[in-house]
Amino acid sequence: MKILKSPASTGGLVFPGGKIGSPLSDVALSKALHRAAGTKDVTIHGLRSCFRDWAAEETDFSREVAEMALAHAIGDKVEAAYRRGDLFSKRQEMMRQWETFCLGHG
Repeated sequence: MKILKSPASTGGLVFPGGKIGSPLSDVALSKALHRAAGTKDVTIHGLRSCFRDWAAEETDFSREVAEMALAHAIGDKVEAAYRRGDLFSKRQEMMRQWETFCLGHG
């Protein structure tokens, strides 16, 4: 939470890249995932897909909360126009449960 509350030092980015003002690259993120998993047989898409499947099959969180957690755009222009909230507290709880699941405690 300390990192998330102080993004000013990173130009507003949670995961800054090597260049000032640029985000962490997809290559850097993939390398970090490969290192953490101990194999190159994992992908960012696969990780995101696992999260989405888990959210749908193992939790009672709404589709909207899961989609917002993945930062997916709202395809329906009318729905997008009326969506004002960020569902932050629900997303925060969802990520706590995802952490528990990933650590094998859930």
